[in-house]
Amino acid sequence: MPPELMRLSALYIYAVKSCAAAARSSAIVEARGLLHDRRWMVVDEAGRFITAREAPRLVLLRAHPSESGLRLEAPDRAPLDVPPTTADAPRRPVIVWRDEVDAADAGDDAARWLAALLGRPARLVHMDATSTRPVDPERARSGDEVSFADGYPLLVISQASLDGLNERLAAPLPMQRFRPNLVIEGATPHAEDDWRRVRIGELELECVKPCLRCVLTTVDPARGELDPRGEPLRTLNTYRRRPGGVTFGVNLIARGLGTLRVGDLVEVLE
Repeated sequence: MPPELMRLSALYIYAVKSCAAAARSSAIVEARGLLHDRRWMVVDEAGRFITAREAPRLVLLRAHPSESGLRLEAPDRAPLDVPPTTADAPRRPVIVWRDEVDAADAGDDAARWLAALLGRPARLVHMDATSTRPVDPERARSGDEVSFADGYPLLVISQASLDGLNERLAAPLPMQRFRPNLVIEGATPHAEDDWRRVRIGELELECVKPCLRCVLTTVDPARGELDPRGEPLRTLNTYRRRPGGVTFGVNLIARGLGTLRVGDLVEVLE
């Protein structure tokens, strides 16, 4: 398929950091990334972020955001409806990597529900409109911001990149192992490595840096367990290692606001 026929083939959000992927046919793009994407996060008693790296069962959490709050679902557990945080909700400083963010606490019911799921003390916090978290200034413009995502508002992976990896693996893996927001069909494997600016539909996006991959890619999203073989990192290490580590996919910052839709044409501008 020639480059002019590249299309957006899938859209995903993760309402709670490290939760299960939720597919969307369209998504509103805000300054922080896709609407509802990683606006909630699980933290420990000290306020430090908890992810599936150390709590693999988090990937079993299905989180459904709406105007009425957030519904939490997980295997063998009754669902919990978390009301939206209000202006008078308790605030707490939380840590995600090297950033401290002032977030709203979602309350004791959510804390108990998550603690039972993970088998450890945990609380749920919300990045509301008053919370701010700037993008690393070394790779961003003044005013760029991000949600509770690891570092950048968006992550794109081409379907061909996954297909190339799966050709090397004994058992193919789903795209959900890599937790992208955007999936592109019609590109060549890892073509996204060389993109600097792209247009998807009517929205322009800047390709900021390759995404370094970690042990989170070895967590099976269907079982909530680490892959005992260390895949796909073991195989990626044989052909995707760069000076900074193993890369797979590219981080993006939208240069404008709008709506992305599955099926949108993708054009490489630079």
